[in-house]
Amino acid sequence: MNNGYKWIVDLDLEKFFDTVNQDLLISIIRRRVNEDKVVSLIRKYLQAGVMVKGNYEETTIGTPQGGPLSPILSNIMLNLLDKELKARNLHFTRYADDTIIIVKSEKVANRVMTSITKFIENKLKIKVNMTKTRENYIK
Repeated sequence: MNNGYKWIVDLDLEKFFDTVNQDLLISIIRRRVNEDKVVSLIRKYLQAGVMVKGNYEETTIGTPQGGPLSPILSNIMLNLLDKELKARNLHFTRYADDTIIIVKSEKVANRVMTSITKFIENKLKIKVNMTKTRENYIK
């Protein structure tokens, strides 16, 4: 704040863990992990299904919320967002699927919110919840 950063862009990813594109996530993992057995185990974990009110449901999208691998998988997926924000020299903090970006003006906040939303939705195939995503002035 002492350096003039008075605007926060607060990004909310809509139902992130429920909507992660599994194929995209696996392709990102494959770029770094050359062991087919590990990639296969991760895919099996993602597609193991869940019990809902005593009934089995397939899981073709998303990662199991509360599952031990889900936070790691979210970081793998959202590392692409981190790299994009760093490449743009933006000041940000991300914890799991929650991200804040601090900027110096409302105009920049609007521009960043629009362009980063496009990046997330087009490159990561994750919906940004525009009713919860906002920019705020810090007093």
